[in-house]
Amino acid sequence: MPARGVEPALRLGAHMSIAGGMPESVVRARAVEATALQVFVKSSNQWAARPFADGEAAAFRRAAEEAGLARHVIAHASYLVNLASPDDALWERSVAALGEELSRCGALGIVSLVVHPGAHMGAGEEAGLRRVTAALDRVLALGNGEGPSVLLEITAGQGSCLGATFEQLAWVLERARRGERLGVCFDTCHALAAGYEFRDARSYRETMGRLDETVGLERVQALHLNDSKNGIGSRKDRHAHIGEGEVGLEAFRLLLNDPRFRGVPMVLETPKGDDLEEDRVNLRVLRGLVGR
Repeated sequence: MPARGVEPALRLGAHMSIAGGMPESVVRARAVEATALQVFVKSSNQWAARPFADGEAAAFRRAAEEAGLARHVIAHASYLVNLASPDDALWERSVAALGEELSRCGALGIVSLVVHPGAHMGAGEEAGLRRVTAALDRVLALGNGEGPSVLLEITAGQGSCLGATFEQLAWVLERARRGERLGVCFDTCHALAAGYEFRDARSYRETMGRLDETVGLERVQALHLNDSKNGIGSRKDRHAHIGEGEVGLEAFRLLLNDPRFRGVPMVLETPKGDDLEEDRVNLRVLRGLVGR
């Protein structure tokens, strides 16, 4: 908590590769002058997780502390995890995988883990939401009940994917046994694709008011800043560079200047190459909107 009268700093960064070891993600973040960071804590497309090398977790924590990122690193769970699956074997595997990722976050000193709620695969919305809630209850009961938070990400709503409405997210948050360790990640591309309008002052105010009434803005503990290749209500998850898609600069300006989100990690998930130049450009555009 910042000192009285001190406004929290704007926390802008990007998702960074962990190639070469976890500490290398911090090196990449520093190269673009990021003040927030998102990482995977294992391969995003494999169930198995390689053990951390000797000293790797401690080196990551030390690097994050030295970079001023220690409390502003978030992780993203594997895309294989489906907490809503009606298939018992896949559901159990997803629960185990999420538990392992939370444990790895704890070892790395990462404060929260973002996860997509999952897809019900034809079982129906309520059945899927019950599966998500049961999975979170199981995972968050592990150990001593303390540790990183789990942030449910709003989704574009493609196929049978859950989490495309604030009401679905609120349903889980209200019923989970360890709700104090749950929050939400607001993704700008996903929200637009799901049908939420927030691209002018009035619609932004209305949508954030609805989010506050259902989920509670205090539960929004991370933001993904992504433009969208597709229009509102498209239900398509296709990210674009800032200002080059259907979200547009005004929506990002409103978000960046909303005092309710100061101090909340805001990270890019936009396409980029190894030299990170796209991140530099996108962050420069976002920083130029602050105070306007």
